[in-house]
Amino acid sequence: MDLKIAARMIAVLAIGAAMIAAVAALREAGSEDDAPATRLRDPGGEPASAALVRCRDLGMAAADDAACQKAWAEHRRRFLGTREERDRP
Repeated sequence: MDLKIAARMIAVLAIGAAMIAAVAALREAGSEDDAPATRLRDPGGEPASAALVRCRDLGMAAADDAACQKAWAEHRRRFLGTREERDRP
């Protein structure tokens, strides 16, 4: 009878260890939320995006910065297009 109890205890401990490993693996899989933040910090080499990142890092001082105003105007032009581009079918 002692052998049966020992076998059951070993089985319970093995199941508990498996559950702990599963929970740890799920917690690591949930930490992928940091990936988009790293992509925002490193835009991928596009010069206009690098200027926009610099302006974002300046904060409120970027409103008075001529380079930031130029970068924002270029970004708006590329994103929204010009009137002629929007009027064409």
